[in-house]
Amino acid sequence: MSLDLDLTGRVAVVTGGTRGVGAGIARAFLQAGAEVVICARRPPDTPVTADGRTARFHPLDLREPDDVRRFFGTVATDHGRLDCLVNNAGGTPYRLLHETAAQRHARVVELNLIAPMTASLAAYEVMRGRPDGGSVIMIGSVSGTRPSPGTAAYGAAKAGLDHLARSMAVEWAPHVRVNTVVPGMVRTELSALHYGDEAGVAAVGATVPLGRLAEPGEIGDACVFLASGRAGYVSGASLLVHGGGERPAFLDAATVNHPEES
Repeated sequence: MSLDLDLTGRVAVVTGGTRGVGAGIARAFLQAGAEVVICARRPPDTPVTADGRTARFHPLDLREPDDVRRFFGTVATDHGRLDCLVNNAGGTPYRLLHETAAQRHARVVELNLIAPMTASLAAYEVMRGRPDGGSVIMIGSVSGTRPSPGTAAYGAAKAGLDHLARSMAVEWAPHVRVNTVVPGMVRTELSALHYGDEAGVAAVGATVPLGRLAEPGEIGDACVFLASGRAGYVSGASLLVHGGGERPAFLDAATVNHPEES
């Protein structure tokens, strides 16, 4: 039996879909046949395309609730439906907690936790009235599952986002499924800012059990699966897409040689 992930006729919104992971997610949905709407504060440098099809861009600041509600109303009017929302928009600068005021950290939480909740609530109002409901996908982070020095507020927001998704999955069942994709490190056009040159990217990738960073499209493929009918009984789940995670530091620090068992 083939795994049919054809989303032809479906409509998906990808927040922050203009570059990086978001653009990779948008392209994966385009390749699956969906109509894709991307939103961000600024337009993409180049149109987001795949297989000869282009994602439709709308300018939007997700921290403005009234604008968010109007945006989803426009999507419903223009396309007649909304099948999937991928809450991808987010991010943070590197900033140790003691180096700035709490208000600055609160802005990080607002973007990475409150904004996805605002978008999800607006999308739910469209999806709840449809016979086949819809799907909401949060883009989490391994930063929400381990200590994140320098990005503590971001990690806390992502941890909260995963919990929010689990609660939404219970409250909005059975009509709307809610899940979280939890990426690890992803290779994007901004990788050099975090990891340095190609040698640095390769060195960081070597710390991952699968030996490399993820590609944005691989995160997108996970989202397409969760949006498809093949994931029809998957809700309230957290799907780790991190290449096996991080090798425990103690394994390299230990000096004990364990003998082979016979």
